[in-house]
Amino acid sequence: MPASTGGKCRLAGGDIIPRPTRVIPTVNTDQQADRTAFKVLGAISFSHFLNDTMQSLMIAIYPMFKAQFHLDFGQIGMITLAFQFTASLLQPLVGFYTDRRPMPFSLSLGMGCTLLGLLALSQAASFSMLLVAAALVGTGSAIFHPESSRVARMASGGRHGLAQSIFQVGGNAGAAFGPLLAAWVVLPHGQRSIALFSLVALLAMIVLAGVGVWYGHQNRRPKRQAAVELHALPRRSVLITLGVLLALIFSKFFYLASINSFLIFYLMHHYQIATQAAQYHLFYFLFAVAAGTLLGGPIGDRIGRKQVIWMSILGVAPFTLALPYVGVEASVALTMIIGFMLASAFPAMIVYAQELIPGRVGTISGLFFGLAFGLAGIGAAVLGQVADRWGIDVVYHVCSFLPLLGLLAVFLPDLRMAPVAPTR
Repeated sequence: MPASTGGKCRLAGGDIIPRPTRVIPTVNTDQQADRTAFKVLGAISFSHFLNDTMQSLMIAIYPMFKAQFHLDFGQIGMITLAFQFTASLLQPLVGFYTDRRPMPFSLSLGMGCTLLGLLALSQAASFSMLLVAAALVGTGSAIFHPESSRVARMASGGRHGLAQSIFQVGGNAGAAFGPLLAAWVVLPHGQRSIALFSLVALLAMIVLAGVGVWYGHQNRRPKRQAAVELHALPRRSVLITLGVLLALIFSKFFYLASINSFLIFYLMHHYQIATQAAQYHLFYFLFAVAAGTLLGGPIGDRIGRKQVIWMSILGVAPFTLALPYVGVEASVALTMIIGFMLASAFPAMIVYAQELIPGRVGTISGLFFGLAFGLAGIGAAVLGQVADRWGIDVVYHVCSFLPLLGLLAVFLPDLRMAPVAPTR
């Protein structure tokens, strides 16, 4: 029989959930904290910081590429698509494969692809070479994210939302830091200076090699047969729930594509501010994204994943609807609120999906990270075409309605109150 105390039951991943008619206080014991491998979480978060710093650096120097290679907005969107497309297609495949055959040192291998992509980006002499370089960076991300998300769960000690937030906040902090490096290093010194950041990729490879040693040790340890109680949601309900999650991912990342790829151009056009000033605005937005990511997971541990998802995506709609109509100072505040609220949903979504389909950590992580990358890439390409045809302002008017899809969160079941599968 599964272990049960005071109405509590344990999911495959170790989360504590209440039985259908009981409400259980949040578990936050010192014993559980001792099991959380914070050094490993710190290492994987730092590596995520370095990885996403290099990715956002590429996005932040779009204006330089646009001027140097005489690109239009559609071609800018295609660069993002090349990066996101490889990441999107490969991530679920990597996760599916490593669920069956863990590869501890694949993390360093993935970062090696990013290193090659940066070197190619620094030497690119044509638009086609920019696409190849972007695809290499995307391949590195495709290998990095599913396996590093698995490591975060392995090191969580049962505090899955907290671990996912620690892992993801490193990436968001890196994404915020990239535009600053673009303003301080690349813009003053030109395209060739991008090669300097291959040293950052090399540092990440060294850190990830150490994580790989820990990961391999965990795989060699004898597995304890923990008692498990799974939810008894019918297959149809699970598929509908996955569909709702994917629709919410679409809403979140299609809107974020409008910010990540085009905020600099929007601010320069709409408010006539300089490129460097616009890059600081992008930094403020990405910093807010990092803060939202850090808090989203622990809040989900405490009040429930569904509640965080609901409040984060639908709750941001009033601010996105107001953004196209405010002045430059108010736009800073609104974009920071938008970034914070939207980002808090993603750690909750990842852990919610892992609990919905237990035992498939790599596949679920690869699917959701891959979908996030893919939708961002498609969004950038589509919105680039919209900007070329109707103007950059239209992009922000149209995208402001996307968070209203958050209404679909009402159809998400609360897994803490889901019926429990009968024991054998």
